[in-house]
Amino acid sequence: MSINKKAFSLGNKRSVIREIFEYSKLRAKEIGKDKVYDFSLGNPSVKPPKEVTKTICKLLKKEDATLLHGYTSAQGALNVRKTIAQNIHLRFNTKLNQNNISMTCGAAASLTISLKALFNKGDECIVFAPFFTEYRVFVENAGGKIVISKPQEETFQINLKDFESKITRKTKAVIINSPNTPSGVVYTEQTIKSVCKILNKKSKEYNKPIYLISDEPYRELVYDGIEVPYIMNYYKNSLVCYSYSKALSLPGERIGYIAVNPKMEKSKETYLAVCGAGRSLGYVCAPSLFQQVIKNCINAKVDINIYKQNRDILYNNLTKMGYQCVKPDGAFYLFVKALEKDAYAFFEKAKKHELLVVPCDDFGVKGYVRIAYCVDKKRIVNSLPAFEKLIKEYKK
Repeated sequence: MSINKKAFSLGNKRSVIREIFEYSKLRAKEIGKDKVYDFSLGNPSVKPPKEVTKTICKLLKKEDATLLHGYTSAQGALNVRKTIAQNIHLRFNTKLNQNNISMTCGAAASLTISLKALFNKGDECIVFAPFFTEYRVFVENAGGKIVISKPQEETFQINLKDFESKITRKTKAVIINSPNTPSGVVYTEQTIKSVCKILNKKSKEYNKPIYLISDEPYRELVYDGIEVPYIMNYYKNSLVCYSYSKALSLPGERIGYIAVNPKMEKSKETYLAVCGAGRSLGYVCAPSLFQQVIKNCINAKVDINIYKQNRDILYNNLTKMGYQCVKPDGAFYLFVKALEKDAYAFFEKAKKHELLVVPCDDFGVKGYVRIAYCVDKKRIVNSLPAFEKLIKEYKK
C-alpha cells in the first residue's frame, strides 16, 4: 500500500462515537427522529448566549472585511490574545500576557499542537481513565506512547498510587481533563494538589520537567457551586488547552487557545515550540471572525441550568430504576455501569430499544457506557420508558 497505513486505518474506521452518531441519522430517516433516543455526541443543545449572536451581526455590519476574514498573526490577533490573557489573570490571578496565548481551532488543535511541541519519539504521556478516546490518536501522532492510569472506580477520582506507579523516565507529560469526559467528574482540589506533589517529586527524581496539560473544554459547565481548580496555580510546568465549543455553544466554529504558564521552566522557548508546532501542522491563524467574537464576548456563558435540569431528570430516574453511576458535577455526560460485563453487548441490546449510548471500553474503563444529556429535554423524558424496559429485560 503506497498510502500511509495509519492514516488509512483512522479514516476507514471512525471513532465509536461518530459511528453511532452516523447510525442515528440513518435510523431517524427510517422511523422518525422523535423515535430515536440518540445520546452519542457531545453536541451542545443550548443556544449560544444572545450577546454572541448580536456581536456576530454587529461585527459583520461595522467592521472591515480584512479584520474579520483576513489573516491574523499566526498565533492569533494581538488584541484577542491580550483580552484573553487579562481575563485569565483577573479570574485566576496568573501573570499571563498576550505572549503566553496562542489561538487555535478548538481543543483538539490545542492538544495536538501542545503534544507536538513537547514530544520526541518514544516519550510517554499518562492519561487518567476514563479519558477521551482521541487522546490516543493525538499522542501517537506526536510520536509518543499513551499510558493509562486507572481510577478509583467508586468515585472516578484519580487513583494516586496507580498514577505514581506509571511515571517513568520516559514520562514527558500528563493530560488532565476536569470536568471529565466521559464521567462528568470534577477532580477535587486535594486530588489536584496530590497529583502536582507527585509530579514535582518525580521531576526532581528524574532531573527533568514533566508537563501537565489541562484539557478544559468543559470548565464553565459545572453545577451546584462546584469550583474547578486552575492548574497553573498549582503546578508551574503546565499548559491549558481551552475551547469555547461548550462555554459558548460554538463547537462547529472551532475556536480556542493554548495558554503556556509564564512560571514554567523555559516558558518562552515552550511558547515558541507551540507556535512552531502549530506551523508544522498547518494550524496557523484561527478563524478571524470568531477570534473577534471571543474578544467581545469574553465573559459570556451559556445557560447551564438547562443541562443541570437534564442531568437531574436522567440521573434521578435511572438510579431509581436500578442503574449505577457517579453523579456528575460538570460537563454533560452520565457514565453508567452497563448491565453486563460487555459494554458493547449492552449497547446492542439498548439499540433494540432505540437507545443509542456509547460503549466506553475505548475510554480506558470496561463495562460502562456514556450518555450525553446535551439534548432536548423532551428526548430525555421520552427515553425513560425505553430505559425501564431495558433494565427489566436484564432483571428477568
